Amino acid sequence: MEISIYGIQDERFHRPLQLIANLFFEECHVFLDSQNNADLKIQFKIEIGDSIQVHATLTDRENNEKAAFYETLVPSFESEKEHFKLIKTTVSHVYLKVLQDWIGVIQKWGILTGIRPTKLLHRHMQLKTPQSSAHQQLRQDYLITDEKIQLMQQIVDRQLVVVPDLYELQNEVSIYIGIPFCPTKCAYCTFPAYAINGRQGSVNSFLGGLHFEMRKVGQWLKENKIKITTVYYGGGTPTSITAEEMDMLYEEMYASFPEVEKIREITVEAGRPDTISPQKLEVLKKWHIDRISINPQSYIQETLKAIGRHHTVEETIEKFYLARDMEMNNINMDLIIGLPGEGTEEFAYTLSETEKLMPESLTVHTLSFKRASEMTKNKEKYKVADRSEVEKMMEMAESWTKKHQYAPYYLYRQKNILGNLENVGYSLPNQESIYNIMIMEEQQTIIGLGCGAASKFVHPLTRKITHFANPKDPKSYNDSYEKYTEEKLKILNELFNK
Repeated sequence: MEISIYGIQDERFHRPLQLIANLFFEECHVFLDSQNNADLKIQFKIEIGDSIQVHATLTDRENNEKAAFYETLVPSFESEKEHFKLIKTTVSHVYLKVLQDWIGVIQKWGILTGIRPTKLLHRHMQLKTPQSSAHQQLRQDYLITDEKIQLMQQIVDRQLVVVPDLYELQNEVSIYIGIPFCPTKCAYCTFPAYAINGRQGSVNSFLGGLHFEMRKVGQWLKENKIKITTVYYGGGTPTSITAEEMDMLYEEMYASFPEVEKIREITVEAGRPDTISPQKLEVLKKWHIDRISINPQSYIQETLKAIGRHHTVEETIEKFYLARDMEMNNINMDLIIGLPGEGTEEFAYTLSETEKLMPESLTVHTLSFKRASEMTKNKEKYKVADRSEVEKMMEMAESWTKKHQYAPYYLYRQKNILGNLENVGYSLPNQESIYNIMIMEEQQTIIGLGCGAASKFVHPLTRKITHFANPKDPKSYNDSYEKYTEEKLKILNELFNK
C-alpha cells in the first residue's frame, strides 16, 4: 500500500502519518508531496489563526472519495513547540478519520501510537482535572473509544491504590538488572538474550562487570541518601545462570544497595521453566525473594516448538508447583495472544490450563512483530490470526480475568502489535508488581545495570526524561562497563544536583 500526502511538506509530519498508516496496513509507505501513482491520495488543507482548521480528502484508484474536517482552538501563550504539536495532533485526527471511513475499521486507541497511553490520564490526575473533562479530552483530541478510556481509568485508579505516593517518588529510584542469557532465543524476541550454552567465559566476565556496576551505583545511592523503591532482575532469563552465581549476585545486592530490607519489592524473572531448579529456588528463598515469573506463553506444545521455547508444557506446570512448594508466594505468568497457528480454540485451552494454577498475576501480551526478530524476518513461516480473531482472544482474556477476580493494573502497547491492541497486566488483590507500574508511568528514575540494560533518568522537578543504554552484547559490555558506569553516575549527579 502506498499513500501520497499533498498539502504537507514538513518532514516532521512524516513519522506520525506513517505510524498511523501502519495501524491499518501491514506493508505501507507514506510519501509527502510525491507525484507517484499511489494507491491512496490524501489532500490536506490547513488554516491557522485563532484556531487550527484541517480539511482532508482521500481519493482511491477508483476515484472514491472520503472527507474529514477537524478544528482545534489555539490556547494563548502557547510555545512554538506546543503550537506545532497541536497542529500535528489536529492533522493526525483528520487523517485517522478519513482512513477509518475508507477502510471501515475503527481504531479503538484513536491516533495514539505510543507505548504508554495511561500517562495521559495520570497527567490529568496530577492536574486535578475533573474525570469527565479528562475523558472528554481523550475522546475528542485523540479519538480514543470509551471502552479504552474506561480501561485506562480502571488501571490508573488501581495503580494509585497500590502506590498511593506514586506522584511523590521522584526522589527515589528503582533498579533494573539485565541478565542477557537464555537457554534459546524465542522467535518473537528482540531482547538482549544470548544462548547460554558454551558461553561460560562471557558469563563470568559479564557478572564481574555487573558486580562492579552494583557496587559503584550502590555506593553513590548510600552517599547521597537515595532510597530504592523496587529492584527487578530481567533479561534474558536471570535464572539462566547457576545457583552459585545467583547466590553471589544477591549477596552483592545486599552488600552494595542501601537498606535492601526496606525495598518495597524485589522481582526475579524465571520466565523459562527449563532454567528453574530446587537449588535456584533455595537461593531465592535464602535472600527473601518470593516474587518471580514463570512464563508458559502457551499451553500448546506445537506452539512452543514453533517459537523456539525448548521446554514442555508439563515442565511449566511441574516448575510452578515446585516454586509453590518452596514458598514462592507471588508468581506471575505471561500468556501471548496470536502466536503462530493459534486461534480462539487454542487460547481457550491455554486459559483453562491457567485456571488450574491460578498465579497471583497474569500478563496478557498481544503478539508484536518486532523488527529484528526471527518471526518478522521470516513472516511466511509464521501464520498468525487475523484482526477479528485476535480481538476475540483479547475479549476472552478480559472475561476470564474478570470472572476469576483479576483486575488490570498496568498496560502498554507496541509497534506492529496484532489488531492494534495492547498488553495488559492483571493481578489478584495486593499482588501487583510495583516495578511494572514504575516503568510504565515514568514517575521516577530507573537505573539499568548489566548488559543491554536501559536507564531512564526522570528529572525530579521538570520530569524531563534522559535515556541511557548499556551495550547489548556481552563482549562490548565487558570491554566498557567501567566507562558506562561513570557516565551513569555523572547523569545522576546532574539529576539530583549532587
